[in-house]
Amino acid sequence: MTGPLHSSARAPSRKPSILFACRKNAGRSVTGKVLAEHYAAGAADVFSAGSEPGDAIHPEVAAVLTQLGLELRGEAPKGFDPDGRYDVVVTMGCGEACPVFLGARDTDWELDDPKGQDEAGVRRIVADIDGRVRQLLGELVPALELPPSVLARARSDASR
Repeated sequence: MTGPLHSSARAPSRKPSILFACRKNAGRSVTGKVLAEHYAAGAADVFSAGSEPGDAIHPEVAAVLTQLGLELRGEAPKGFDPDGRYDVVVTMGCGEACPVFLGARDTDWELDDPKGQDEAGVRRIVADIDGRVRQLLGELVPALELPPSVLARARSDASR
C-alpha cells in the first residue's frame, strides 16, 4: 500500500499532513504523533486517531514519553475525522478498521502493542517508532534539519 509522497495537486509550499492511526489511539499512534510533532517543529501537520478510541493514553507509554522529555499535555484518545485530508496515513495495528483517506499514501507499520508491557518493552517500541518517524519526515520534508533523537539525549542523560 504505497502512493506518491507528494501530491502533484498540492502547492509546493504547503506543509505535509500525517495521520498516525491505531486501534485505541492510546499508545503507538500517540507516540508517532508526539515524536513527529517534536521533530517536525511545525514543518508538518501531525494528527493521531483510533478506530476504537480508548479512555486514556496507556500509563506505561505516557511514563516513557515523559521520561524522554516529550510533552503529552492535551493528548487524549480520539476517533477519526471523516473529513480529514492527509498526505500520509500511517497505520499501526488497526487492520481493516482503519479508514481509507483518498489521495493519501497509506503505510502500515507492524509494531507490537505497548499496552501492559514493561518499561524495556515500551522503550523498544518507542525506539522503533522514533526511527520510522525520523525516516518519514526525512522523505516528506527533505530540507528539515532533524534534531538529535530523543533516545540519544536520554542515553546521554543516563550516562551522567
